[in-house]
Amino acid sequence: MVVQLHQPVSENKLREVFSKFVGEIYQRPPLRSSVKRTIRIRRIHYIDLIEYNGKYALVRVGCQAGTYMRKLAHDIGLILGVGAHMRELRRTRTGPFKEDETLVKMQDLSEAIYMWREEGDERYLRRIILPVEVAVSHLPKIVIRDTAVDAIAHGASLAVPGITRLTNNIVKGSLVAILTLKGELVALGEALYSADQITSMNKGIVVKIKRVYIEPGIYPAAWRKCKQ
Repeated sequence: MVVQLHQPVSENKLREVFSKFVGEIYQRPPLRSSVKRTIRIRRIHYIDLIEYNGKYALVRVGCQAGTYMRKLAHDIGLILGVGAHMRELRRTRTGPFKEDETLVKMQDLSEAIYMWREEGDERYLRRIILPVEVAVSHLPKIVIRDTAVDAIAHGASLAVPGITRLTNNIVKGSLVAILTLKGELVALGEALYSADQITSMNKGIVVKIKRVYIEPGIYPAAWRKCKQ
């Protein structure tokens, strides 16, 4: 992001103010936004100053999804006492996707589709269109039994007996990916307990399902439907 300062300040002062915004901050979405303008909390992981010439500051920001960069630039200007606004913005990463590794141009996609349709060569298309499991590779994971998949596909919450293994980075309230034994994405959900708590439990609901990605009926049902 390029931040334009309305008046010059020293580099030391700029870095000092940047450090005040690292951590949890309060943000009210700007007037030109698609969400309700209520104050919410967002986490800033880091703000690195790359270049500064007294007027323009080139910074790299790592932040939680839903953080408004132009509002961050505006608030930085308020704390500096000179005013500031966002001049340019470039997204270099979202989740596990990085611009120099997994992001492609529309022209690349168009050419890959052409090669597939005209030449029958799908190699380039396979490099571009990745499995949905790649999108959740950075999330904590829970692997479930085949007998639990269809229940989750019908919207059931995840209970302890359906789990075979899980990663140890699960914390209460975190978003977790639920996978089959084959590594297929079943659903995303909110962990109701930490990994240590889950491994010590014999029963009970441990994940509240937020979104299901697998169709019902792909795995055999091992549960009973209630009679109407």
